[in-house]
Amino acid sequence: MRIILILALILNLTSFGQAGKLKRAEKYYQVLSYTKAAIQFEELLGSAVDSPKMKSKLAFCYFQMGEMLKAETTYSQMISTPEATNDDVYNYSQSLKENKKYTESDNWMKKFTERAPEDFRTKDFLTKGDYLYRIEKEGARFTIKNLAANTALTDFGGYPSVDEMDVYFMSSRQDKARNDDVWTWNNDFYLEMYKSKKDANLELPEVARYSKKINTRFHEGPICFSPDAKTVFYTRNNISKGKKRKDKIGIQNLKIYISTIDAEGNWINEREFKLNSKEYSVGHPSVSSDGKYLYFVSDMPGGMGGSDIYKMQILDGGNFGEAINLGKGINTEAMEMFPWQAADGTFFFASDGLVGLGGLDVFVVLPKADGSFGEIINAGLPVNSNKDDFAFVMLKDGLHGYFSSNRETGKGMDDIYSFSLTKPFKKSLVLEGIALDAATKQPLSNTDITFSSPNGEPIKVKTGVDGSYSFPIEPELDYKLVGELTDYFPATENASSKNIPLDVTVVKKDLFLEKDPGLSLYALVTDSKEKTPLEGVKMTILDNKTKSNVIDLSTPITGDAAKGLAGKKVGETITYTIFLEKEGYFPKTVQFNYTIKEPGVIKIHEALAGALSMDKEVKDLRDLVQINDIRFDLNKDFIRPDAALELDKVVAVMNKYPNMVIELGSHTDCRSSYKYNEDLSDRRAKNSAKYIKARITNPDRIFGKGYGEYFLLNDCKCEGAVKSTCTNEEHDVNRRTEFKIITIGSDKVDVINNSTNSFGK
Repeated sequence: MRIILILALILNLTSFGQAGKLKRAEKYYQVLSYTKAAIQFEELLGSAVDSPKMKSKLAFCYFQMGEMLKAETTYSQMISTPEATNDDVYNYSQSLKENKKYTESDNWMKKFTERAPEDFRTKDFLTKGDYLYRIEKEGARFTIKNLAANTALTDFGGYPSVDEMDVYFMSSRQDKARNDDVWTWNNDFYLEMYKSKKDANLELPEVARYSKKINTRFHEGPICFSPDAKTVFYTRNNISKGKKRKDKIGIQNLKIYISTIDAEGNWINEREFKLNSKEYSVGHPSVSSDGKYLYFVSDMPGGMGGSDIYKMQILDGGNFGEAINLGKGINTEAMEMFPWQAADGTFFFASDGLVGLGGLDVFVVLPKADGSFGEIINAGLPVNSNKDDFAFVMLKDGLHGYFSSNRETGKGMDDIYSFSLTKPFKKSLVLEGIALDAATKQPLSNTDITFSSPNGEPIKVKTGVDGSYSFPIEPELDYKLVGELTDYFPATENASSKNIPLDVTVVKKDLFLEKDPGLSLYALVTDSKEKTPLEGVKMTILDNKTKSNVIDLSTPITGDAAKGLAGKKVGETITYTIFLEKEGYFPKTVQFNYTIKEPGVIKIHEALAGALSMDKEVKDLRDLVQINDIRFDLNKDFIRPDAALELDKVVAVMNKYPNMVIELGSHTDCRSSYKYNEDLSDRRAKNSAKYIKARITNPDRIFGKGYGEYFLLNDCKCEGAVKSTCTNEEHDVNRRTEFKIITIGSDKVDVINNSTNSFGK
């Protein structure tokens, strides 16, 4: 019994000691001393006071200290417990991402979206779920370089003076002029402001600690200058005395300080920004490129969460307007910071709430035509990484600048990098639409959508429950959409991203699919010689009974069209006129009369035995159909049986194209006199034309002309004193009949020939 009492006393004392240590850890945690808090929490792992909530706080300490492997491991030990909060799930997802476990990270992000459907981070993730594909597909926009001035500690910034000769940055490097106080957030020294001349390679070779009047024993930076070089704004920890320095829970927040720059370049008349408070932080000042606004970051009450970016109008006399939150799209429930506006109005900032590669990513806001903010774009590789990337500053040339990162390949905790822009930022475009039933206009879920462009492989997706689909597209291209669903006919639409206004980022194109009623028309248009489908044929099928168009479209790459025959039944006779037109081909008009014998697809092209094939436009009928030489007996003009066979081919083509007009020209060789050859060729041409006239509709569509020996195809002349040495074969070349296509019914060629004598005699 005595032993039991002693053991109980020991256990009680142990629990009491653990409770005290937990209390100290909680206090450190509350005042953001994450290094000290983590040490205390670590000692309590596996103890009686260990719990999922304690592990959550330890994981968050690691998260804030940048120890992401430890954060991931610790979060994984509590994330599936009922005590796990939405923030735990989000931070666990982000720690996985910083450890390059993108698939696992996205899976946990999906769980976050289910838990927090109204969170802006949810909405951003759901609309940009393919972020990794997009960023990798875009490729590198920059070349970057780690500066020689970096140390093994923290270095960040790269804020230029107005003339861009000097560059200011922040560093925790140690030198004789500074104090050795340690910041208990991550056990690093406090940040001081440094300055250097910038060389031609953007290096900072002349680093010197800036004025003692500006640097204090706490943090300094970031910094910016007004465009007129008369005012400087900078961030610093609250340096008020006593209780005014910390808020009610003991946190020493950030403030913005403002100084005037005198004629000698000295910073004088230091004063506090009007929104400074010991109860929240205000920092990261940045003046707009036109000098009209001050951008800054704050976690003041009324924001979206974490830290938000605000702007205030800069008024005369050093006054400011009201603070305006930049709102959703830029700000999220997480951290947005480090704003900077380039000379052309492009706006840059860092966020760990918008979808990115991990940690803080740099984002770009493209200006609209009116100067307001437009689309937000991830700055991409290699500026962004799986770690924190921030403090992006673009110089006035719009091509070079600085950014900072704690990526693993750096020299220290944070490093400064220079960059050169190699590929301009361009707005990303999205093609969105809905697959709909053509008759009811109801959305069609689970529809297969194939999306293709001239420059890439086809992409396939399925529509959601609301029938919607979405594809990223490139500017200045034409696209094709095809929708397919069981019991529906395929639908095809063309879309274009050409000449899109600057402030438009979404191209809308819906697909209307027609339900297959059991009876349908199907028509395939092909090239008559190649037998391949023809794209871009304007096909109109007119119902001769109702005088309405059954089909009116431009054929897709498959050269076909389908249409359900609602209201038709077996035994009914349908009668259609089919019009086909395509640039470079003879237009065609076809009559189709058909009695429906059974349910199914009526294949018009098969029923018409190839009548929907199209012929390329030609000038000579021989390019369209093979016509052998038209033979006549010596010195005769009557039509022989073998000649009739060839002329029947002309009859067939002219009946196929009822508006075609042809000139039939007959030519002789040089043998015999000019006069004799004129008469002979004219008689042969007119007799050939007469044969055809008797067998075609509208006989006036063909006329014969004799050309005698006036248009020889070789040098076989033999009139008068000229003696020809040509062989019979060479003379035969000149004895020919030509079928010149004058018109196909359009106004392309306007030839009228009413002469009864080819030579006008």
